[in-house]
Amino acid sequence: MKSRRFLPLLLVLFVGSGCAALIYEIVWFQLLQLVIGSTAVSMGVLLGTFMGGMCIGSLALPRYVPATRHPLRVYAALELGIGLIGIAVLFALPYAGGVYTAVAGQGAVGVITRAVLCTILLLPPTILMGASLPAIARWIETTPAGVSWLGFFYGGNTAGAVVGSLLAGFYLLRVHDMPTATYVAAALNAAVALLAIALAAFTAHDGEAAEAAAAGGATFVRAAWPVYAAIALSGLTALGAEVVWTRLLSLLLGGTTYTFSIILAVFLIGIGAGSSAGAAWSRNTRSARAALGVCQLLLVVSVAWATYLIARALPYWPVDPGLSPSPRFTLEIDFARALFTILPAALLWGASFPLALAAVAEPGQDPGRLVGGVYAANTVGAIVGALLFSIFLVPMLGTQNAQRALMGLAAGAGLMLLAPAAFGRAAPLGRTAALAAAVAVAAMLVWTAPRIPFELIAYGRQMPWRLNEVKELYRGEGRNASIGVSEEPDGVRNFHVSGKVEASTEPQDMRLQRMLGGIPALFHPDARSVLVVGFGAGVTAGSMLPFPTVTGERICEIEPLIPPHIGPYFARQNFDVLHDPRVRITYDDARHFILTTDATYDIITSDPIHPWVKGAATLYTREYFELVKAHLNPGGLVTQWVPLYESNEAAVKSEIATFFQVFPNGTIWGNTNQGRGYDLVLLGQVEPLRLNVDSLQARLARPDMRAVAASLAEVGFYSVTDLLDTYAGRASDLAPWLADAQINLDRNLRLQYLAGLTPDQYKGDPIYQDMLRYRRFPSGLLTGAPATMAPLRAAFTVYP
Repeated sequence: MKSRRFLPLLLVLFVGSGCAALIYEIVWFQLLQLVIGSTAVSMGVLLGTFMGGMCIGSLALPRYVPATRHPLRVYAALELGIGLIGIAVLFALPYAGGVYTAVAGQGAVGVITRAVLCTILLLPPTILMGASLPAIARWIETTPAGVSWLGFFYGGNTAGAVVGSLLAGFYLLRVHDMPTATYVAAALNAAVALLAIALAAFTAHDGEAAEAAAAGGATFVRAAWPVYAAIALSGLTALGAEVVWTRLLSLLLGGTTYTFSIILAVFLIGIGAGSSAGAAWSRNTRSARAALGVCQLLLVVSVAWATYLIARALPYWPVDPGLSPSPRFTLEIDFARALFTILPAALLWGASFPLALAAVAEPGQDPGRLVGGVYAANTVGAIVGALLFSIFLVPMLGTQNAQRALMGLAAGAGLMLLAPAAFGRAAPLGRTAALAAAVAVAAMLVWTAPRIPFELIAYGRQMPWRLNEVKELYRGEGRNASIGVSEEPDGVRNFHVSGKVEASTEPQDMRLQRMLGGIPALFHPDARSVLVVGFGAGVTAGSMLPFPTVTGERICEIEPLIPPHIGPYFARQNFDVLHDPRVRITYDDARHFILTTDATYDIITSDPIHPWVKGAATLYTREYFELVKAHLNPGGLVTQWVPLYESNEAAVKSEIATFFQVFPNGTIWGNTNQGRGYDLVLLGQVEPLRLNVDSLQARLARPDMRAVAASLAEVGFYSVTDLLDTYAGRASDLAPWLADAQINLDRNLRLQYLAGLTPDQYKGDPIYQDMLRYRRFPSGLLTGAPATMAPLRAAFTVYP
């Protein structure tokens, strides 16, 4: 063993390196999502490129970097390179995004250009990240004790990753922004590099011996191909499970950015702790290969444990987040539930890596090639698992069968390693019987894997209080979301997305959807082209079809499952929007579509999912509103939904203030539920808006507008005056109320952190009433005959 006394310090290096790597990963994913979109395909391309770079780095270093070089100096150079490129990506992305926007398209062309952008930006730093473990491995001898230290290094790197994920998700990005997080990560890289250089000055390196070992070793030990296959399957099942369980647990815990940080941290905690345990196990076992096989069979039980908990136990726990006096307590409970579910399997995935190293290690072998080969196999499996489960298996088979596939693959990996010893000619009968029993148990667990309850898709974390309230009409698990349609005993239908009601035929929801489309279409004198962001139940999109001037409507929906399966259940309310020849549907992230299209519109209306859901805040940033503004025709109007329920004052102020920065002539229109504040419609335009009430009423009374009038009357707007009564303020009046608002920018996505703290609060009416204190009669906005204006002015006397 070389300089054993310095090994704990090397462990410190890996902790710092892992912390920086996860900060970069979170920041880069967030940055690139703004450009390439948040669809499953985009994320698959992004993740595949990221992990592919690490795979290339793990294979390339032992092949192209001479073993004569001091491992610590090589490690320091890699860390400095990562830090410099990390900062460069921060500044280069706007320029790369501009080039991408100019050449990107839809369909296959779009996927190819997304992949090219990811490759250009992510391959250089991730190759260096992937090379770091093989680089430092050359400081270790391939003895059982040495290989076990490699497991500890891997565990230390993962422990640092836990710190990085929590630091980025709960502090750096919540309080600061992406540049600050990047600088912190780069500073960690620099500190690690300086410590590595200092250690190198006090330690010698036998370059000739290392070069001799490197020359005589191969990257892959061919006789141990079952081990490489098993560790590849381990990586595949680990990333596949992360895809499936992140989706299911986000239903249960709420899809906030904090939930995703918690789930990632728990996975990493298990892998780090498991790697350390596996390192100790590999040192003391007589057959690391057999231990790795046992590890894979135990994974079947652990996956079955998580499958059962998510479907049959956790959703029924009477945990009411609304009772929590602070978001901290809710997050603590969420962390405990995620730990209880994921940790057993994560420990086994973590233990698999050092056991695989020990199973293929041979004395005198180049440690860099040893680690590079095993790490590459594991990473290739992880890439396949992430893509296979997110893009194909979950949408095609559902989460129940996806988890069955996980168990089957883990069992196959275990049998691959254990069967030759158990069923060979000289195999003891007891060993054969034990393995046969394990196979039978695995088969039983696969067969009995439960399906998640419909109420979890429908109501998520509120499920314990909503059992047996509705009839299930439809459920589906798409690439990007789990969806459902339910019907209440009184005939009300609900459309559910990822654990919440996204649209319904309830009066307040119907009114909101008709306002989002009806307000801009009525106020615009000649609206012809329309863009609708988010299909929902199709009611917003359908509300503009009765207007005789509308000749074309584009709907942008991220989840391909929604329009064809949800639209028919609301065909009466949405004017059978799917079969209208004027309508075209594009399946893509709306921000990406607007970023890459040349089309302009008279009306753009946006009804995304709640801003506390991770990814939704990108449709509320100043930069997004600037994109929308750039795609408006002269005189064009834009509407944006702002929820008051399941939100807080800081989040609502952020949404409104950000919108008004881009549309300073914007106005707010309120939607109430039994007289109480429920949600808002923001209306924006470039030029100051002028509305003649008499002209609007005359237009609504025309014969060709009869269907429009009926549509508005159905939700309580029997005249133009009724609609104008919902006016709730404008930018000039609300300036004092918005003075402390935080602007939601691409670089900080502040809204998702503000809104993510209170998805269980229902304080919409106090927020609405506080806002109305600043409302004044909109002189200059509304004009008309005195008899028309009198009742409107009277309505405003209620508020000072």
